[in-house]
Amino acid sequence: MAGMRYSLDRVGYDLLAHALHRCGREEFTGRLHVAGAPGGTLHLRAGLVVGAESPGAPGPEALLLRSGRVSGEQWAEVVRESGGARWPATGLIGRGYAGSAQLRVVCVMALHDAAFAIVAGRVHGCERVAEAEPFATVAVGETCVRLLQDATRRLAALSTLPHPLRPDRERPIPVPGADAGPLTPLQRVLLDAADGRSTARDLAFRTGRGVYTVTVEIARMLADGLLECPDAPVPIPVRPPPDGQGVRQRRPAPVSSAPPAATPPAVPDALPRRRPGASGIAEALAPDRTGVSWKGFFRLRNGAPK
Repeated sequence: MAGMRYSLDRVGYDLLAHALHRCGREEFTGRLHVAGAPGGTLHLRAGLVVGAESPGAPGPEALLLRSGRVSGEQWAEVVRESGGARWPATGLIGRGYAGSAQLRVVCVMALHDAAFAIVAGRVHGCERVAEAEPFATVAVGETCVRLLQDATRRLAALSTLPHPLRPDRERPIPVPGADAGPLTPLQRVLLDAADGRSTARDLAFRTGRGVYTVTVEIARMLADGLLECPDAPVPIPVRPPPDGQGVRQRRPAPVSSAPPAATPPAVPDALPRRRPGASGIAEALAPDRTGVSWKGFFRLRNGAPK
């Protein structure tokens, strides 16, 4: 894995870059759906990106809730009072659950994180959907060129590390017996959460951190010998059900190594006997016993009977 380097999806990157440049040049307002793995959606107002979502990166809500900055009860209360708003920033600030500066930082972080996840994956196509008022998480949007440059810069910086990895591929586990020494709070959290089944993207959602931040920190911990990436993910242990419960697998019949003997076809004891004259052929072929025979016929043609 030490020799692995990112291979940028040039075709997908060119599709995304062309679509974003066109949105900025035409001052597009609406959504730009990016199909791919993980893909995502960019929200634009007058050519500026004011929001971004991707399955490959936690959004502002996940960053607030999973990190413990805002509890689930507080979030549900604010959303209910705002009539189901997707991003109830006014209610969070009014209730004192979060500060305005804190929310701005979280939203900008989620915006750039989603763009990084989209660029780091595969892009299959882009589609624009115009709308009057797009969903926005930041008051002052980012230019399309700057947002794309920042995502590629992060991707290039990650590829220069001694042990780079992709956010949605490798699944690290702690190295047994490794001397951890002094750890940062994020390193301690990642060391406790790494289980061999979670990628950097999964750990980012679980801990409420940015996927780029988590991916870079895991790469550093790989270089320090604190984490390692096995070739195959650790299987999830499955406990068998108690006796008499659950579905049991049917055991197959034993298979003999000798080839099966050929079974001869059944032979009837006796052939069926037909009743004479049943088909009418006997009557048609039966000789006329009232006339002469064939020998007598030829004798008549050759002269007097001998």
